[in-house]
This record gives sequence, structure tokens and C-alpha cells, in this order.
Amino acid sequence: MWRRTFVGAGAAAVCGLGAATDFTEGLPDFSQCGYAGGGVPIPVAPVRVEVKPAAGDATARIQAAIDQVSALPLDRRGAVLLKKGPYSVGGTLRIGASGVVLRGEGRGEDGTVLTAAGTEPRALIEFLGAGPGTLARESAAIVDEVVPVGARRFQVRPAGGFRVGQLVVVRRKSNAEWIHEIGMDRIQVRAGDESTTRQWTPFDLDFERVITAMDGDRITVDAPVMCAIERRWGGGQVMGFDDRGRIRGSGVEHLRGVSAFDRGVEAEYGRVKERYFSDEAHASDLVSVDNANDCWVRDVAALHFTFSCVNVKRTRQVTVENCECREMVSQITGSRRYCYSVSGQLTLVRQCAGDTGRHDFAVGARVAGPNVFLECAAGRSFATSEPHHRWSVGGLYDNVKADIAFQDRQYYGTGHGWSGANYVAWNCEGTLVCQQPPTAQNWAIGHVGKKVPGAFAPRPDGDWRSMGRHVAPRSLYLAQMAARLKRTAAAG
Repeated sequence: MWRRTFVGAGAAAVCGLGAATDFTEGLPDFSQCGYAGGGVPIPVAPVRVEVKPAAGDATARIQAAIDQVSALPLDRRGAVLLKKGPYSVGGTLRIGASGVVLRGEGRGEDGTVLTAAGTEPRALIEFLGAGPGTLARESAAIVDEVVPVGARRFQVRPAGGFRVGQLVVVRRKSNAEWIHEIGMDRIQVRAGDESTTRQWTPFDLDFERVITAMDGDRITVDAPVMCAIERRWGGGQVMGFDDRGRIRGSGVEHLRGVSAFDRGVEAEYGRVKERYFSDEAHASDLVSVDNANDCWVRDVAALHFTFSCVNVKRTRQVTVENCECREMVSQITGSRRYCYSVSGQLTLVRQCAGDTGRHDFAVGARVAGPNVFLECAAGRSFATSEPHHRWSVGGLYDNVKADIAFQDRQYYGTGHGWSGANYVAWNCEGTLVCQQPPTAQNWAIGHVGKKVPGAFAPRPDGDWRSMGRHVAPRSLYLAQMAARLKRTAAAG
């Protein structure tokens, strides 16, 4: 089992938290998360087409402008500018080509306001490439006994089919013995859930990586693996990967999305039976990002949607920044109100706000990170921000003000079990659950707020350090990125 010994919070208080204390030691590197691998400014695309407000449904007019820009040669594409004012959108606006940006003139009420009209649950704006990618014929077994969390280098056989610069999938396999070791073949079943609680079976985690160096049969990749690959638990392999069906370099920015809903549909919440709007026959997401790499959503506001401001799906290196999600409208129950939902890899969600959500900053099932939430805050929330279920790996909550949980969720949902492994809460504020999964670790470093037990099952604590006092550096992600950029500049 990959495990290090650190000075605990109590011992650190006795010894003093001086400059010599390195709280970053032993943590995986998250610095490649975000557009173009982190540390690269999002470009400002030139305007190619302008659209002005007009009466009636604007879906066809805006989509025609998007399609017009999409048809240009790649090096001549750019932004569709939606001038200030109101737009009624009865359908979904789809960006299916690289290099296309949908831009408004402000996310405020006096900016560019898109209203999702009608009763169809859907995304108002959708990035959608042609496909998620396909595995190539090249394949080699990882022969190391253990590839630890955070590693970028490992030995494969045979290595002859690979080359530097190639995109690959590093697959972490599992077997029934590992499922038994982490206790997920014997999830307790709550009365009434006998037919819905599913015990786990073996599964794979696929890390999309680029080969940066080769030395004989040793391969180095651009970003670390976020779950230990161990021969006894199933081992791993490397396979060529073709993701040319995904779009790149596209974005949505500087606009406001409002989902129209039926104000006559209400429900009651909590013991005090608080009345709230609960209509669900309306748009679910402001922006859905799927089959896309190196794309972004920035400076947008989402009001009244049922599921999210931004829903990041099968992607790599996406940035979501300076966004707000407020006044959500749906039932307050499962599968609703995930203000920022991440199921991609190397995602950066930065300086975003959620309010009236359930899981404001959430990661989906079996997500092969890393992913980062940086400098985010939740207002009123009806549940915790968290890796939500089934062994998502490698997430960082960095300076996040929200109630957060890294825990074994056991029977919840349909058998969520261990929700996340190798997660870090760094200088966060709020309540925090941080349990240690078998064969892995979770960290709580510099947390200011209340330490709370797991809601579902007593489990060993994760690695807690400097409880009640923030640590240096202020941001783990920014410090790791600065160090990486410095190393890159020194190398050449």
C-alpha cells in the first residue's frame, strides 16, 4: 500500500509551523490541470460574426452564425459575438468544431442574456465533438511491481510500438481481490434498498497522457497517474489513443443564461417545510462540455437551471473560471443541483461560485484525475462538495469555501461506496470529512473549520495536518505550477 508518514497536526503545533515545514511533500502534482496543460493564458479570439437581439426564437440565427464560423478554415475561425440584450433560445446551441467561441458582452442583467425557453430538459449551450476517442492497436503491459500515486515513469513490455509525443491511455486495472480489500464487495444494504444497491465488480481507470520521454522500455508521461498501479491488484497497461474526434480551442464567455420555469410548481423542504420552486420541465445545464480538449468556459452566470452551470464530461485540459451558478430550480434530491460537475481529466475550475446547489463542486464516478477546484465558494448548499461516488481519483480542493467530504458513502445512491481516493483539501474552509480509503490516502492540510465524521460509516482518518491554521504556500496548485514552469524554463 502506498503510504507515507507525516507529522500530524498536533505534533506540528508543538514543533511550530516554521518555513522549514514542507506541507507539499509527498503530494501528487496537479499543475497540469486547465487549458493547454496549465499556466497558459486563454486566448482572445477575433470576432468573425455578430448577432443582435431580435424578437422571437433566436436559436436558428445564433446556430447559423456558429455554423458559419465553423465552416471557415481552422486558422480563420474565431468568435460569434452576441451583442448585449435578450435572446430567447428554444433549443440547444451546439459548438461542434475547433476554434469557435461563443461570446457575449457581459454576464450581468444588462449584458448578453440567453433565456432557455420551453419545457425540454437540455443544455442551453453544448460543446460536442465527433467522439470521445478510440484505442489504437499499440499495447504494452506495465511490468513494475508498483507504480505509486504521482508517478510519471514506468516500465513497459514491449515498448517498440510507442514514440515520444504520442497520446496514450495508461490503464490501471483492478481485480476481485482488490475490490474485496477495499470492502466494496460487501457494501451494507439499507432496508428497502435490497434491489438497488450494487456491490462493486472490477473496473479500469484510464489516464489519458502524452509520452514525453522514452529510455529503452521506460516511458515518461506528461502528467502523473492518480491511483497506484499494483501487479497484485490487477496491474496495468499502456495503449495508443486517438482523440482526433474531439474539438479543441473552443469556448463560451461573457454571457448570462436563464432557464425559464413554471413558478406555479413548488415543493417543501426540511422540517420547517420551506417552500421552494421545484419545476423540472426546463433546461438542465447552461453549458455542457463533451468530447473536447483545451476548451474553456469563463465569466458566465447561470440562473434557475436544474443541474449545472457547467457540466464537464469526456474531456481533457478544460478550464472553467469566474462563473456563478445561482437560484437553482428543481427538486432538492439526488441527481440534481451539481453547480460544477466534473467527469473529465485535467480540469481546472477556478474562482467560481455556487448557491442553492446540492453538490456545488462535484466529481463523478471513476474519474481518472487529476482535477482541481481553486478559489471557489459555495453559498447556501443542501449537501457537500465532493468526489461523489465509486472511486474517483486525484482531486484537489484548493482554497475552497464549502462543506467538503472525502468518504465511504456505502449504500447511498445505488452503492456509491468509497467516493474518492488520493484527494487533497488544501487551505479550505467549512466542514470537512476526510477518511482514508484502503490502499490509498486522502489529505486535509491547513483546514479551517469543523472536522466531522463520515455520514455513513466510521473509517480511519485521512492525513490531517495543521488543522485550524492555514499553511504556506497559500495555493498548492499555483505553487506546483510555478515550480513546474521554472523547471521547464531552466531546461531550455
